[in-house]
Parts: sequence; structure tokens; C-alpha cells
Amino acid sequence: MSADWFGLVWLVVLLLGNSFFVAAEFAVVAAKRSQIEPRAAEGSAAAKTALYAMEHVSLMLAICQLGITVCSLLLGNVAEPAIHHLLAGPLEGLGIPAGLSSTISFVLALGVVTYLHVVIGEMVPKNLALAASGQAVMLLATPLVFLARVFGFVIRPLNGLANGILHLFKIEARDEVNEAYTIEQVESIVAESKREGLLSDDTGLLKGAIEFSDKTAADIMVPMSELITISDKVTPNELVTLVGKTGFSRYFVVGDDGYPQDYLHIKDVLYADTDEAFDAPVQSKRFRPLFTVTADDEVEEALAQMQKVGIHVARVIDAQAQVLGLLFLEDVLEELVGEVQDAMQRGRFDFRS
Repeated sequence: MSADWFGLVWLVVLLLGNSFFVAAEFAVVAAKRSQIEPRAAEGSAAAKTALYAMEHVSLMLAICQLGITVCSLLLGNVAEPAIHHLLAGPLEGLGIPAGLSSTISFVLALGVVTYLHVVIGEMVPKNLALAASGQAVMLLATPLVFLARVFGFVIRPLNGLANGILHLFKIEARDEVNEAYTIEQVESIVAESKREGLLSDDTGLLKGAIEFSDKTAADIMVPMSELITISDKVTPNELVTLVGKTGFSRYFVVGDDGYPQDYLHIKDVLYADTDEAFDAPVQSKRFRPLFTVTADDEVEEALAQMQKVGIHVARVIDAQAQVLGLLFLEDVLEELVGEVQDAMQRGRFDFRS
């Protein structure tokens, strides 16, 4: 085999090598841990190696860049001259002067090598890796990690130098691609998915969940001016009358400071089964204490506290401990899932003695 044809063999080998490093580079960056971890948990050695590569992205990219650079340089130094020489002979045979045929063959050889390099060595493997990143990283991680270990003495100093340059600009290099998203990014993803028709959110659940963390207890509380309060001397008869007028099921007992201290639910007076009990003040032991949250508490924090204590209503106070209003569990949940119709609170309560 002549040196020129041997150069063509090198062209194929180097294109395949370049393709491997390009595909591996994009696969390591694009693959999601959620795709690989289940396979690793099942004992797949390829999946475990893929996870290792994804946890050492900086080194993997270093070996990929080194491989791509070497393959590209060799393509220019081995494959291009071989094609140049193979084309020059036939062109001279057509009667084209040697100087001109050499120039034409050089331009053609450069064009062919560049075209093959861009299409076969870059674009095709890149698109394949992005389209099937999970499968690609599991297939390519093992040889990639092997090469990274073999040439570690070369890539580690290079990687350290690159990270040092980043450090000069106060940028911290990462060994693993961050898969977490900010609230704004998730909101943008959901909006784009809805526009593309890939996601339905007719109930508003996703929108509510995204916006949930943006609000505080003060944003969704019921202010003091809208509350219906009662005295601590209220009777079951008075409470039932109040229910008939307002349709609400909870009423708040104000203390000496004029702020709600406890509350009564209509269920708390169902014990009154005689006229005497019906007209006597409700016993203080039946009053339900109010939990307290601060106005600046985020909604999910207030929800967690209310769930932990097991209560449905909480007072909202400011920095000076002044009561601003009340926070209802129903209102917190409505921020997440949309309006919830509660017959006990929103509708009329039919009380029969």
C-alpha cells in the first residue's frame, strides 16, 4: 500500500477518533443523572462508569479537548497531503501545468478534509450525543475514563492551569454539571412547554407551585378589618345566630388588647342540647388557641409550621408583635392548587338543634 493510500486510512481513523471525542464531550455534559442512576442501582458497570465521568466533567472535557486537538492536527498533517498528492497526478494527466495542478489539488484536498472533519467528525457525533445522551454516555464513558487515566499526567496539569486562569477572574470551576434550576428557569420551561403544546396546566397547579415560594404570610392573610370577632362571653345561641347571618364557621375571640387570642368553631357548641346550656356562655376550655407566624414567613414555611402543630388558623404578627391578621390553612392551599370551596367556611351552615 502506497503512502498516499495509507494516508486515506489515517483519514478514516482520525475522523472516527475525532467523532468519538466530540460525542463523548457532548454526552457527558448533556446526560442527566436521573437517566443513569437507576441503571447504576441495578448494578450496570457502564452506568457506574458514566456517573463517574459525569462527576468529573472537568477532567473528561480536558481529555476530549486534547483528543479533538490531536486528531484535528493529524488530519491536517497526514490526510490532507495524501489527498493532495492523489489528486495532483490525475490533474497533471489532464494537461494542467504542475504548478497549477498542485494549487488546485491543494484547495480540493483542503476542502474535502475540512468538509469531512466538520460533518463526520463534528456535527454528526454532536447531534447523535445530544439526541441520545443517556445511551451515548453509557457507551462512551468506559473508553473515555480509561484514556483520562492513561493520559492523566498530561490533562491534570492542563486542567489545573485552566482552572487557575478562571480563578483569576473569580470564577470557580465545577467538576459536575449542575442540574438544578432556579424558580425563574422552571417557570420559563413550563411556559415554553405550554406554548409548544407539550404540557397542560388547566388546573393551574404547576403555576401555583412555581409562584408558591414568592409569597409570604402577609400576602395571603385575612386582615383584621375583615374578621368577625366575638367576646369570651358568647353563648351557643349567639354563635348559631351569627352563623346564620354570615355563613362562616369560625369566629375569633378577642383579648383585652383587642387582638384575637382564641377562636370557636361551630362544632364546639354542639354540646348545647338544653335551653340552659344554649343560653349560657361557652366554657373557656372549648376555645381553640391560635398559633402564631410572622408576616415575613414564606408561605411554605408557614404551611410547614401549621402542619407540624396540626392547626388550621394562625395569627400573623409583625416585627413589633402587633397582630396584622389571620392566616387560614385553606388560603395557603389555595395558593398551591387553586380555589377550594369549603362548605363549612364559605357557604351556609345548616344548624339543627
